[in-house]
Amino acid sequence: VQLQASGGGLVQAGGSLRLTCAASGSAFAIYAIGWYRQAPGKQHELVAIISTGGSTNYADSVKGRFTISRDNAKNTAYLQMNSLKPEDTAVYYCAVGLVPSAGMDYWGKGTQVTVSS
Repeated sequence: VQLQASGGGLVQAGGSLRLTCAASGSAFAIYAIGWYRQAPGKQHELVAIISTGGSTNYADSVKGRFTISRDNAKNTAYLQMNSLKPEDTAVYYCAVGLVPSAGMDYWGKGTQVTVSS
């Protein structure tokens, strides 16, 4: 599986962005999909994850502001980010895994999100 994240950019605080994760290869539907981010000087963190059945989990810092979704027919996942804050500035990555608790299996290149105050 090859993954490509896109949709990042520069936005003012309070604005919105939608990130897209496009997957090539087969069997996209069998994987859980996660969005991760890494800010300069900070650890890599899980932002949101969606299971094969559509169950979702979010980091506390983004609950109520971000929404993860998937479209298996299009081999695509999304991260809708609203009410963005400067602290959301980071490189965002998408990844897929059969057993996320054991680690994700495939990672895409990141997309930069910059939120100005």
